[in-house]
Amino acid sequence: MLKFPSNIHSVRDLYYGKDPILDAWILNFMTENDLEPLANPEDNASPEQIKFMVDLEEDQVFAPCTDWLLLNLLKGELSKDLKKEYLYTWKRLVLLLNAMPLDDYVRKKLVNLWRYKFQQAYKNMILIPTRLAKRLITILLSQCVVHDPYEVRKQWFNQQAFDFVNSEQFRKIVDICPAEKMTCQSLGDLRWELDMFELSRLFYLSQMDSIWTKGEFNKKYDFELKEYALEFKKFRFALEKMMGEDRSRSLKILYLPDSAGGLIIDLLIVNVLLRLGCKVILSFKKGFYFDYPTFWDMDNDLVLQKVLKKAYFISNNKISKKDLLYKLKEHDLVVISDGTRERLNLCRSSVTFARSWKECDFIIAKGYGNYRRLILTSHLFTRDIVVCYRDKNGKVCFEYKEKSPKVRKITENEIIAKAEEIKEEMRKAHASGQKVMFYSAIVGSIPGQTQTAIKVLNTFVNYLRSKLEGTFIINPAEHFEPGMDGDDLMYMWEMVQRSGLIDIWRFQTVEDIEKSFELMGQKVPPVWAGKDATFSTGCTKEMQIALEEQKKYPEMQIIGPSPDKFFRRKEYGVGKYFDASLIKLVNG
Repeated sequence: MLKFPSNIHSVRDLYYGKDPILDAWILNFMTENDLEPLANPEDNASPEQIKFMVDLEEDQVFAPCTDWLLLNLLKGELSKDLKKEYLYTWKRLVLLLNAMPLDDYVRKKLVNLWRYKFQQAYKNMILIPTRLAKRLITILLSQCVVHDPYEVRKQWFNQQAFDFVNSEQFRKIVDICPAEKMTCQSLGDLRWELDMFELSRLFYLSQMDSIWTKGEFNKKYDFELKEYALEFKKFRFALEKMMGEDRSRSLKILYLPDSAGGLIIDLLIVNVLLRLGCKVILSFKKGFYFDYPTFWDMDNDLVLQKVLKKAYFISNNKISKKDLLYKLKEHDLVVISDGTRERLNLCRSSVTFARSWKECDFIIAKGYGNYRRLILTSHLFTRDIVVCYRDKNGKVCFEYKEKSPKVRKITENEIIAKAEEIKEEMRKAHASGQKVMFYSAIVGSIPGQTQTAIKVLNTFVNYLRSKLEGTFIINPAEHFEPGMDGDDLMYMWEMVQRSGLIDIWRFQTVEDIEKSFELMGQKVPPVWAGKDATFSTGCTKEMQIALEEQKKYPEMQIIGPSPDKFFRRKEYGVGKYFDASLIKLVNG
C-alpha cells in the first residue's frame, strides 16, 4: 500500500516528478482506468487537449473524479463513502440488467461476470466507480447486441415532457406575470428582467423529474420557487458578468444536459439564450449512458425530431477549429457528441468537444453528475461554469465556478487582427518591390526540443535574410502571442497562407537544419539527424495548403522536400505547436 503523502490534500497537489513511488501509483491509476494518453492515444485526450478545458501546470495530474474519491483511492482504504459509491454503481447496473429482455442463462452469466469484476475492484482499490460501470455496460451491450437499452424509456420521457410544455398548466406556470414589483429604467431593462424570470422558471422545471418520469407536476412549486430564486441569482450573476454591463456581448455557450425528458425543457432554455443573441453548442453522449441524451436519439425519436429540427448536427468527432467556427457562424444551435459513454470525462472527450469548450465563453451544465465532475474538484477550468442540479435533499441549486485567473481566452477577432497585421506587412513588401517568402519549419514535433527548434528556425531565417536581397521572409516563430496554442496559430497562419500574397513558400530541409547548427557552432544532435519539414504534422498541413494555393497562383514557387514525402502525417496535434507523434510508426 502506498504511504499517503502528507502534503497532498486535493487533486491539484498531484504532480509527476516529485516522488518515484507516487509517480508509479499515478501511472498505475491512469493505466488501470484507461486514462493514460501514451498508453491509448487513440481514445484518450492528449495533455494539450485537456489543457483546452483545464488549467494545468507542467506535470500536474488531472483525473475525472472528485477530490475526495481520488484521495480515498490514493490512501487505499475502502472508506464508508467509497463503499457507498461502489454499491450505488452496482445497484444501478443491476437495475439496468433486470430491465433487459435476456434469457436466464445470459443474465446469470453476466451478473456473475460483473461480480468478478467488482471483487477485483474492491481488492485493488484503483478503479473509479464510473469507469468500472462503463466497462461493465460495454460488456453487457456487446453480449446482447443492443445499442441503447433505454431507448424506449427515453422516448417516453421526452414525450411526457413535450406534452407538459404544451399544456395549459405549463403556460400558467411560465407565462404568468411576476407578482414582484419590477423597477426598470428602460424597455431594454424590462425585457431583460422578463427573460430572467422565464429562465429562472425553466431551469427550475428542468430539474423536476416527476414531470417526465411520472407524468405529474410537483405541487410544491409555489412554495419552493421563492427559496430557489436566491439560488438562481448565481446563474444571473454569471450570465451578466459574461455579457458585460450593457448585456450586448454575444456569447458562445456550451450546454451539457443530463437527462431525456429534462432535455425538452433545456431546449426552451436554449431558445431564450438564442433570443438574447447567444450561440449554443449542445453536447450529447456518444452512446448509451442511462438516461443521458445521446447523439443518435433523434434518429428514432419523433419528439426530438420536432424540437431539434433547426439544429445543425456535427458528426465529425475531430472537427478543426476553422470548420467549427464556420459552423457557428452559419448556425445558432449546433449539436455535438462529447465522445463518451459515461459521466463527463474530459480525459476521454472528443476533439470536437474539447475545441467546442475552448471556443465557447461559458459552460452551462445540468445535473448532479456534472456537479460532481466540475464543482467537487479543486481543479480550475479555462471557462466560467454554472451547474444547475438537485442536491441529495431534492433542492434545486446552482453553483458558479469562475475560470482560472491565469487563463486568457484568445478571441477569434484577435487572431484575425494578427493575421491582417501580417498580411499588411506582406502588401507593403510587395509595394516596395520585394518578394515575399514564407518559411515552414519544425517547431514542436520533436519532444522536448521546442526551444531548440525555435533557435534553429531563427538562426536559419537570419542567415537567409543576410543572403537574399529584396526578399521579405516571414518567420512564424517571430509572430507568437502569449496564450496562443497550436490550434490558434494554425488558424491564424492559414488566413495568411491563403492570402495570395506569398511568392515563395520554402519548407525546411535536412541541409537547412545542418546549416543552422553549423552557424550556431554545434554538431547536429542525434535527435535532429535526418529531420526536415516532412517530420512536422503542421508542415504537412501547410504543404496541403501550399499545393492548393499553387493551383490558384501558378507563379508561386514551392521549395523544399518533395510534397509526396509529407503525407505520412494526416493531422496536426490537437492544441500542440505542430507536435504530433507518428503513432503508426511508433507502434509498428
